[in-house]
Amino acid sequence: MSVLSNLKPPPGAKRTHCRVGRGPGSGKGKTCGRGQNGQGSRSGNGGRLHFEGGQMPLQRRLPKRGFKNIHSARVANVNVGTLDTFADGDEITVEVLRDKRLIKGRFDVLKVLGGGELTKKLTVKAHGFSAVAAAKIAKAGGKAEVLSRKGPAKASDQSKGADA
Repeated sequence: MSVLSNLKPPPGAKRTHCRVGRGPGSGKGKTCGRGQNGQGSRSGNGGRLHFEGGQMPLQRRLPKRGFKNIHSARVANVNVGTLDTFADGDEITVEVLRDKRLIKGRFDVLKVLGGGELTKKLTVKAHGFSAVAAAKIAKAGGKAEVLSRKGPAKASDQSKGADA
């Protein structure tokens, strides 16, 4: 059994660094592996990021299309067919779907789409429903409740309302 005090890296894992500029016998003497002249032989070389030696850089050669909307809402989609796994009469919210791992990751809005079939009477609370999804939920005898797209009220806003 290995003990923490006896642990050591496997053979060949640790190599001593190459000491450059220590004579011709080392193979890295004189120019220290930098070649003769040029930008790469100078101290402080590294160059600018994305600089290609005067050639037109890649980010300028490629065509630009569209833009990324930083204010767009991240939407999590759930099909009606996946909701059929719940028991008859259940109330389905964002938290319930997270617990069952039907939705994952970060998102702002939950939208229910009409893929699949629904046979159980469910109350579904989401930020949006497709027309087909709302029709299938109603046909099964359930309810589709639309949630507000705004985030939860801040604690400071609630305390102001309580004092008045």
